[in-house]
Amino acid sequence: MQLIQETPDLSAYLAVGDAIDHDHPLVREAAARLAEGAADSYDYARSAYDFVRDTIPHSADSGDPRVTWRASDVLEQRTGICYAKAHALAALLRAEDIPTALCYQRLAHDDGSGHAVHGLVAVRFNGAWHRQDPRGNKPGVDAHFSLDGERLAWTPDPESSELDYPVLYAEPHPAVLGALKAAPDRPHLWKTLPTAL
Repeated sequence: MQLIQETPDLSAYLAVGDAIDHDHPLVREAAARLAEGAADSYDYARSAYDFVRDTIPHSADSGDPRVTWRASDVLEQRTGICYAKAHALAALLRAEDIPTALCYQRLAHDDGSGHAVHGLVAVRFNGAWHRQDPRGNKPGVDAHFSLDGERLAWTPDPESSELDYPVLYAEPHPAVLGALKAAPDRPHLWKTLPTAL
């Protein structure tokens, strides 16, 4: 799939925003800790990915009712759904000057009750974008950081009206951010997740 930058300006994928607040002290501290043991930017990116994937539980997996959307809140509260975890990873990567975009898939619910938009990131290395899914592994989900072929949580099934959205966003999609901000808790959020972009 050909990934398409929302804007040709690469600096947009390094920018600070409301959700990707990598100027926040919590994000800066986490980035500095991760950078200490990293040999290079690739090693740092893999470490940041593993940190978000493995140490911040997906709130649906852990049963946490809290809804986070700002990267610093995700790091502080150690919880979030796929979008929030993507915001946290994007912030950690941008904090170390690694261009990072937000991207999305449309996937069918496990119970067959329609579709929901799933959030990922894409990192830029060696002049190309590479999608990564920091959602968190569980039985049936085995995602890994990779610049050599995608190792995402899910591959969309076109026969189930699933798809990959090709656009790389510099900021969270308004439908995603709106749903996160409006939800008082995760059970409410589950009913209001965007079904398409």
